[in-house]
Parts: sequence; structure tokens; C-alpha cells
Amino acid sequence: MLPIKFLHLCIRRSCVSNHLVSNCKFYCQKSSSKVRICQVLSSQEFGKNVQIQGWVRSVRSQKEILFLHVNDGSTLQSLQVVANAELYKRCLTFGSAVKISGTLEKSPHKKQLVELQADSIQVIGDCNPVDYPFKIKERHSLEYIRQFPHLRCRTKTFGSLLRIRSEASTAIQSFFKDNGFVQIHTPVITSNDCEGAGELFQIEPAGREQGPSEDEPHFFSVPAFLTVSGQLHLEVMTGAFPCVYTFGPTFRAENSQSRRHLAEFYMVEAEIAFTHSLEDITTVMEDLFKTATECILSRCSEDVELYHKYVAPGHMDRLNHMLKNKFKVISYTEAVDVLKHSQQNFAFRPEWGCDLQTEHEKYLVQHCGNIPLFVINYPYNLKPFYARNNEDKPQHTAAAVDLLVPGIGELCGGSLREERLELLKSRLEKTGLKDTYQWYLELRQFGSVPHGGFGMGFERYLQCILGVDNIKDVIPFPRFSHSCVL
Repeated sequence: MLPIKFLHLCIRRSCVSNHLVSNCKFYCQKSSSKVRICQVLSSQEFGKNVQIQGWVRSVRSQKEILFLHVNDGSTLQSLQVVANAELYKRCLTFGSAVKISGTLEKSPHKKQLVELQADSIQVIGDCNPVDYPFKIKERHSLEYIRQFPHLRCRTKTFGSLLRIRSEASTAIQSFFKDNGFVQIHTPVITSNDCEGAGELFQIEPAGREQGPSEDEPHFFSVPAFLTVSGQLHLEVMTGAFPCVYTFGPTFRAENSQSRRHLAEFYMVEAEIAFTHSLEDITTVMEDLFKTATECILSRCSEDVELYHKYVAPGHMDRLNHMLKNKFKVISYTEAVDVLKHSQQNFAFRPEWGCDLQTEHEKYLVQHCGNIPLFVINYPYNLKPFYARNNEDKPQHTAAAVDLLVPGIGELCGGSLREERLELLKSRLEKTGLKDTYQWYLELRQFGSVPHGGFGMGFERYLQCILGVDNIKDVIPFPRFSHSCVL
């Protein structure tokens, strides 16, 4: 068994504790210091002189008093600013960037602890409300704001998404660090096709219209591509470390316009040495999902609540259902049997030996009570050359696993890796890849150990916990076929 303890509660408390410490550090400054609005809203230092900078969310001018709501992206909530009407300027509109100095006062309003009594208001950048695509007090749909990738970070909804995304990244990194994994920065440029699907973006210097020639060979002397996975490089590292992971961008040249695919996305990948069991792999998958999600719910409760209230009503109950129940496990063979005996009409007929389609994956999760589901032991021929042969003829399966989650389908994919040199050599010879992966064979000759790992799509994870239907709405700048805006 792995010497790993998954301390959910401790990590969650650590996240909150670190957050409070950072708040304290922020206030160890001289008076009239610049502060973030998230700190101001939780402060009780009434009478303190501060300066804030941010963007105007609303303006209400009365005869003698001016009311503003200002937000700087550090929190979902805006700070109410009260000022003498003499400070009003015509260019002070919804969307304007401002710098405001004043005194913190106790707010008479029940829903807010503090407000800022302004002494000065400076407009840093004005905003034409007529041309501005987002309107005050209007809740725009994700589809609408997607049209403005250069501006959508200014909306409440997408601002919440970006804060959640940041905290999710931190929670994932913390999980691996707390459980003894070493982070490896795997290359973005590679000469390997890890997945073997051929969905690669090839790299050559700009200006070579005719491509490589005898006079102008490849820049790297061999064909080079944007990575589809850091797995093979992580396998190299399991020759020296028991647990490693990487977290970075990956690329797929899929000509897809679906709600589940991007040409550029982020992957969390982990590799574990000295393991003979798929259960070791699925344990890490499940604990990563639950620990990171609990930390996000703790750190970003208001932002997550916005999504569960307005984007995906009722999703909080579904998410809690996932977190409270142990993930289920079935074999691929059992999964196909369930699909064949279902009353649902599938566009793709389920047959043993064929890959599971998205419609099959979603049905299986529903069939199992909308609890995340591990499907294990896929047909050997469906998996890449590195998947371990179960040697269970006549079925002939590989020790591979996919994690299926409600509403999304596949979230994680992994396997035990084939550590037996002769079996691996035979597989590579049959696929014509022996010469390309000679270095990979050498890994099995010098201190090789049984190992395995998995990859999790970061954007699909965010879709799962927030209930977002389209993957393009959980990444700052989506890249997909026929679209590379900005």
C-alpha cells in the first residue's frame, strides 16, 4: 500500500489559516495605505485612512450624497463608497476605473459591516456606458459574455470563475505537496506522441512556408510537437522518485466544436512508483477530487454559491452527493453489459471491444446513482502501448481506468504501466514504434519498478464542480478549431 495519508480536514483548515495570515500581513502597513477590497470588507478598523483602487459597479447620485459600489476583483462583494456630491464627475460611470481615498466607517446597513467615507475620488480610466457591452444591474449569460474574451473578466460571473480557478489550482498543488509528490516541469515541446492518436500540433519556425527541406532541416533536427501529455516524462522521473506530478498546458489538434473539447487545456498528471494495483491509482484520484473540492468550497464559498444559484441551480446538492459517497467501481465488461441491457436508444451501439462514447459514460454514471464511477480493465487494443497487459485471455484487457463523473463523462484516465521489458518490446514492435521509443525501453532495463498514473482535465474538473455546461466558459481564453481570439 502507498505510504500516503489524505488528510482532508487538515488541508482544509490549513487553507483557511493561510488566508487569515495573508490578511494580517496586508494590514501591517502604515496608515492611508492601499488595500484590497476583500480586506476592507472584513475590517473593523473604523476611522482608519485607506486608499482603494478598482472599478465602479454602480453609481447613485443624490442631491448632496454620492453612493458608489466599487470592486477590485479580490472578492465577489463590492465596497460601498459614500461621498459628498461635490466629488461627482460626469465621467464617473459604470465600468470606470477609480482611485478613492477616505476613512473606514461602520455601515448602518445590515448587509455590510463597513463603508468608505470618501475624501477624494480620482477617475483613472473612464468608460463609455453606451458602448460598453455589459449593462449595469443586468445578469448576462455565459454565452453572451463569451463573445467578449477581452472584457468578460469584468463581469461578476466570470470574475468568480477566475477566483475559483485560482483556488482550485492552489488546492491541487497543496494536495500533492502534502502527500509527498514532487512537482516536475515537463516540456511543452516534445518529440513524442504519448496518446498515439496523431492529434498533434507540429512546431517549426515562422516563415518556413515550404516546410523542412534538406537545406533547412527541422529546427530541433527531428519533428517536434506541442505536448498532448506529460506522462512519458513523468515515467522517466519514477526512476528516481516514488511520487511525481505535473500541472500544465496540453494541446490536441482535434477538429471539434463540442462542449467538452479544447485545442489547449490544462492537465493534472501524476505518476506513482512501486505499485502493482489499480486501487492505488484510483485512491489518489478520488482523494484528489474530494480534497481539492472541499478546499474550494471553503475558500470560495460566495463565488461557488453564485454559480450554484444562477448558472446551475441545485448543483450544490449534486456535488455534496458526490463528496459524501465513495466512488463506485465496475469493469469495462460489466459496463458494456449494463449498456446492452438498458432501454435507452444510443446513437452508438455498445459492443465489447469498442470505446465508450460520451452518451454511454453519462448513462453509466446515472445508472450508478450519479456517483462518480471508475471503469477498469479496458480491452487491451483500445489502450496505448504503455498500458499494462492483464494477460487474462480470452478477454485480453489492460490495467486501465477511467473516472466518469455526472454531467461530464470522462474526467480522469490512467493505467498501470507495462514494466515488463519483453512484453513492452513486443507491443512496440507490433505498432512500429520500437525505434522511436528505444529510450522508453531502456527505462525498463535500469532499475525499473512497477508504476502507474493518471491525468485529470482541469477544465472538466471545474465544469463538474460548478455545473457549467460548456468547457469554453471555464478557461480565460478558449482555443478551439477555427477560433484563436487574442
